[in-house]
Amino acid sequence: MRMSVIDVGSKTVRLVVADAQGGVPLPVHTAKWKLRLSEQVGPDGMVPEPAVQQLITAVSAATRTAQRWGAAAPLTFATTVVRNAPNCLDVVQTLYARTGIRIRTLPGEVEAELTFLGARRWMGWRAGPLAMLDIGGGSLEVAFGRGRLPDFAASLPLGANRLTREFLSEEQPPCGESVKALRRRIRHQLRDVASRIRWEGPRTTVATSRTFEQLGRLCGAPPGRQGPFVPRHLTRRDLRRAVDRLAVLPSSERAQLAGISAPRAEQSLAGALVGHTAMKLMGITEVTICPWAIREGILLRLIEEGSAWWSDLAQTCDAGAAPAGPTPLRVADPSR
Repeated sequence: MRMSVIDVGSKTVRLVVADAQGGVPLPVHTAKWKLRLSEQVGPDGMVPEPAVQQLITAVSAATRTAQRWGAAAPLTFATTVVRNAPNCLDVVQTLYARTGIRIRTLPGEVEAELTFLGARRWMGWRAGPLAMLDIGGGSLEVAFGRGRLPDFAASLPLGANRLTREFLSEEQPPCGESVKALRRRIRHQLRDVASRIRWEGPRTTVATSRTFEQLGRLCGAPPGRQGPFVPRHLTRRDLRRAVDRLAVLPSSERAQLAGISAPRAEQSLAGALVGHTAMKLMGITEVTICPWAIREGILLRLIEEGSAWWSDLAQTCDAGAAPAGPTPLRVADPSR
């Protein structure tokens, strides 16, 4: 069976085409289209018409690409930027009318659950009780569990792009007071979730997302060209040094550092602050950089449960956008 998934993120639209072999999604083709939706959204959070048109073009191209590779209709989802937009329903309806593709806006806790599943499958059972951190453009997903799916999952408004726009966009490099104010916000938002992680005492903590991948590379992890099976780790001590290093540089100079790409240079400091503060409050000294995340989690659910579970989610924008505040902790059904 050949499957495909389209991920509409804050900066790119990503396509993964994979074969299901032995219960594992093996990628045969990946592609991405740079949209930078988060940079086009105004202070009111609305997705503007030009951005919607670009999204239509990208999703259409991704769908045609998936068809050329012999995949079934792609499972398409959007994360925080679209989900939280006041005109989310209009975006979803317009996309469906123009492309025939129904995009789902998954709640943050569902994103965390699916990402945890991808991480659990990659790490295996020997990882033991597992904590997961995922820094996106608009939100931070956190999960913990001892089994296939997490015992709890949470989504917090601590995305690297969101925080950069709120705290660090006025000056380059930002002043010390702005950095302190941002760290206070992160500590406040993370307090309860961090206490839960510390209490659970995970044996292993994984970090997913491009933000963590780039921070890991900045701190000395092997480059991506060495392949996904090379172990990659990030220590809290090294991340603390990275925060200090990034804080004194403008975005143009951060983009010259190992691992930091130009499109993500501006938000790299906010991402590093979120990662370091989370690790400190949770009592975590080291994380493993995991290459599998939400897209692989979706493909795994498709392999294991068929397409019915996707339909059963019924989480499109007509159910309303997710709240801007933290998503409450959700205790998973122990039978799953």
